[in-house]
Amino acid sequence: MNIKGAKKIAVIGAGFVGSTTAYTLMMSGLVSEIVLIDRNSDKAEGEVMDLNHGMPFVRPVKIYSGAMSDCSGADMVIITAGANQKPGETRMDLVNKNTAIFKDIIGELVKYNRDCLLLIVTNPVDVLTYVALKLSGFPSSKVIGSGTVLDTARFRYLLGNHTGIDPRNVHAYIIGEHGDSEVPTWSLTNIAGIQMEEYCKACRGCRESISRNEIFDSVKNAAYQIISKKGATYYAVALAVRRIVESIVRDENSILTVSSLIQNQYGLNDLCLSLPTIVNSSGVDHILDVPLDDTEKSMLLKSGTMLKQVIDQLAL
Repeated sequence: MNIKGAKKIAVIGAGFVGSTTAYTLMMSGLVSEIVLIDRNSDKAEGEVMDLNHGMPFVRPVKIYSGAMSDCSGADMVIITAGANQKPGETRMDLVNKNTAIFKDIIGELVKYNRDCLLLIVTNPVDVLTYVALKLSGFPSSKVIGSGTVLDTARFRYLLGNHTGIDPRNVHAYIIGEHGDSEVPTWSLTNIAGIQMEEYCKACRGCRESISRNEIFDSVKNAAYQIISKKGATYYAVALAVRRIVESIVRDENSILTVSSLIQNQYGLNDLCLSLPTIVNSSGVDHILDVPLDDTEKSMLLKSGTMLKQVIDQLAL
């Protein structure tokens, strides 16, 4: 099913990420119906009440709390439910807990809707995107993870802040796992078509190699730092989800680093991770074969191999 002009979105999980996602979608004016679902029905109802009290300030949209049966008729189902990442815990530490939760969620979902597009946000997002794909039996084009869309935004923001350039004019990608093995594509990074290496030489405003390492470390460790300071990340990831939804609903053919099924690319097969991908109303249109340098290829292979090892241990 092509979901251009989507009318209804279900958000499963009314925690920090799910409720903030519902808020960003409410503000976006992209859809006409949002149902918020959580096993804690009081939490979902409270979030919906709070959202609805702001309705006079936004475009008309129906927002209500519901049960899994309310996924029926949804054009897109966004899953944010799962155990939260705790201070000192990696995204991969969440694998077994959240795989068990997903078995329950997907098992219920397919009873009511087998035609929707699935957007996975729960961590570890690459593994759980693969889990959702296998458990649902949906076409691979219709199961998408938020992947490194947020990491890429962090990368662009930090590069923009470092160079004094609007981050919207910085072209850069983080690929691979959304996590500790993610890969910065420095060879593709450019400002106004000027490769980053050349831009840095002309600028001479920093210690190039040291600054690169510091910027990437800040990207990779951002979630840990935020979690240690405030307990959870949710504003930026909810905006990343809104951007993905926008590209699908508006049939944009936008290039986003979403997580999706990888088949025989860069030496990797049968796993989900992030690469620059054309996203439109069909979901994943196709994954771009971008020209990585040898270091980036090696890092991507390492990232994918690590994810594959985790996936192979799951009982799906």
